[in-house]
Amino acid sequence: MGTNRSQTSTVRVQAGSNLSFFEKYLTVWVFLCIFIGIALGRLFPGIAIALDAMSVYQVSIPIAVCLFFMMYPIMVKIDFTQAANAVRAPKPVILTLVVNWLIKPFTMVVFAQFFLGWLFRSLIAGTEIIRGSEVTLANSYIAGTILLGIAPCTAMVLMWGYLSYGNQGHTLVMVAVNSLAMLFLYAPLGRWLLAANDLTVPWQTIVLSVLIYVGLPLIAGMYSRYWILKHKGKEWFERKFLKYLTPVAITALLLTLVLLFAFKGELIVNNPLHILLIAVPLFIQTNFIFLISYVVALKLNLSYEDAAPAALIGASNHFEVAIATAVMLFGLNSGAALATVVGVLIEVPVMLMLVELCKRTAAWFPREPEKATLPDPRCFKAFE
Repeated sequence: MGTNRSQTSTVRVQAGSNLSFFEKYLTVWVFLCIFIGIALGRLFPGIAIALDAMSVYQVSIPIAVCLFFMMYPIMVKIDFTQAANAVRAPKPVILTLVVNWLIKPFTMVVFAQFFLGWLFRSLIAGTEIIRGSEVTLANSYIAGTILLGIAPCTAMVLMWGYLSYGNQGHTLVMVAVNSLAMLFLYAPLGRWLLAANDLTVPWQTIVLSVLIYVGLPLIAGMYSRYWILKHKGKEWFERKFLKYLTPVAITALLLTLVLLFAFKGELIVNNPLHILLIAVPLFIQTNFIFLISYVVALKLNLSYEDAAPAALIGASNHFEVAIATAVMLFGLNSGAALATVVGVLIEVPVMLMLVELCKRTAAWFPREPEKATLPDPRCFKAFE
């Protein structure tokens, strides 16, 4: 028992230290960006307006640049050649595809409609103009949550799988498959769900947003990864290139958030309760989807090393794509964009909580510790 306690302490220290400085305190940076954005918006309103005016075909150039550098570091890390491994062990991949595309989008609509569209409706008064039409703030917030619900995580889930000592190979496969699926499913599913909630969006607009914010960085990431590995080698790619590239995504995200809150500062100051109200359905959705995925993985008799990342990728959201799409569809100063930003606020602390839950319930599953991301499989005994 004494040895196990020591190992437990060691494992937890390792888990926390494996987050980079930016990722470990992401929630803190997001809150700082809220305050900085609000302050800039109130003190220098002309700056944000001037930047937003720099647009081509309703695409804000400053935002597009920030979002590209937010997405590219994610895409360049993905080894899409590993997608072939899913054929040999398809259960975890099938599970995450079913959860992400057949369950999660619809439960998000249900939770958003119940809380934002009914229970909290009287607390979310007001309207806004989107593309010349007057839309209630409640419906705008619901649109943002829908865009979050249909965007499966392809970035931070690599960290969640690592911290939960899951099968990182399978995590990469699931990330690759979901990234490819997003190219074909995000636009039609998003348009259908938004239209079903009285938010009609031009088909061309949502397709263009997916091509710009998913397709462009995806193609750039795949090509540059191939070129670097061919001419520089895997060691240089992992030790040099990724080392300096990793903080770029978080920095780009934070710059985007400053612009977002510079526009939404007035609404937040006047309605600070809205942030909390939006967070309620997002928090419940995250935990609900995780529970469904984890229980199904248990019933399918998946090993813990495959079950943990499968459940975590279902629970987490690709908030970068959601923010990008909301900004392009509804505008930088829309309630939908604000709702996607709230997703960033709760994502990191909630997912770290679920990672800890995974580690503490590892004994419920069959074990394949040789697949663990830590070199010493004995670390699992601390949680059994």
